Amino acid sequence: MANILTLNKIAKIGLSRFGEGYTCSDSAENPEAVLVRSASMHDMELPESLLAIARAGAGVNNIPLDKCAEKGIVVFNTPGANANAVKELVLGAMILSSRNVLPATAWAKGLKGNGDQVGKMVEKGKSQFVGPEIKGKTLGVIGLGAIGGLVANDAAALGMDVIGYDPFLSVDVALRLSPKVKHVYDIKTVFEQSDIITIHVPLTPETKDLVNAESIATMKDGVRIMNFARGGLVNSADIKAAVESGKVAGYVIDFPDDEVLDVDGIIAIPHLGASTPESEDNCAVMAVDEVKNYLENGSILHSVNYPDVDAGPVAAKRVCVLHKNVPNVLTKLSAIISNEGLNIENMLSKSKGDYAYSILDFAGDISDSAKASFNDIEGVIRVRFIG
Repeated sequence: MANILTLNKIAKIGLSRFGEGYTCSDSAENPEAVLVRSASMHDMELPESLLAIARAGAGVNNIPLDKCAEKGIVVFNTPGANANAVKELVLGAMILSSRNVLPATAWAKGLKGNGDQVGKMVEKGKSQFVGPEIKGKTLGVIGLGAIGGLVANDAAALGMDVIGYDPFLSVDVALRLSPKVKHVYDIKTVFEQSDIITIHVPLTPETKDLVNAESIATMKDGVRIMNFARGGLVNSADIKAAVESGKVAGYVIDFPDDEVLDVDGIIAIPHLGASTPESEDNCAVMAVDEVKNYLENGSILHSVNYPDVDAGPVAAKRVCVLHKNVPNVLTKLSAIISNEGLNIENMLSKSKGDYAYSILDFAGDISDSAKASFNDIEGVIRVRFIG
């Protein structure tokens, strides 16, 4: 029986996939896995029983990744599960900002009580809210991952000229991009040529304040900026000043802070990018599948602190070892099995930064003393036997 702790409400369609042998609750003790959305885990005491954490979403800022890696706790996220939801809101935000929809509707609301004169007042006052179409405009997409790629493709289908910047563009992602999307190799090109810029990169020390006074100065006058990734990617004080000066015609942010609230030209959305029932269902299903696959088979898919290693279903006996990325660990692991007179039928090992993960399949039973010796290998963090 595996105990699963839920720190936020997780869609039932996802939890139902655990099936027999699992219990899920928000009060589970000694859990083997945690499912979380936005709850912060930085001050949480991580029990020794904990093997995995799955974030039902893409961002993992609320999870202590390094601490988890050191304790042999694999952290998963659900890339792409909420991509369509965010993409739709980004496209909508581009139109809302360009066409001045929100100030226009607020103005129209103020006409209440004028009776038959409302129609004439609308026709007389609407010119103050004229805004450009997005068709034919240049959209610069910073980050062409799950969300950025969808935004780029759909914007191109809407008739926009799309340029995309991503220094880590993979072959798989490139193949999913529309041929109408032009990949550029310098972020300055995006800043200088775009009428609208949308940001889809993680917040790291390198990307913090990616958009600031200096980069804004290189942009076109009247540029519009969409930020549905993380608030810290755009310097709030600098973007506020740029909007108030008219350099930036509009800024839409899905992670508002006090600096950008109630500023003409800034649309502050209360983190609604992935707030759709479809997105919550998709994230829950993916998170549960990742945890279940890891607990039952030892396979890692979509981890953010350990390498992905997919060994498929367990056919015989399997040992799964989380360890430091140091020399000779795999040699010593295989030696223990060989010394037991057992044949290694399959062996996979991958590394990610300072950490690595190795899976060895073998036929036959292994002695308790041999099992204990795996933990004696220098660099080994956690050992699990399956089957």
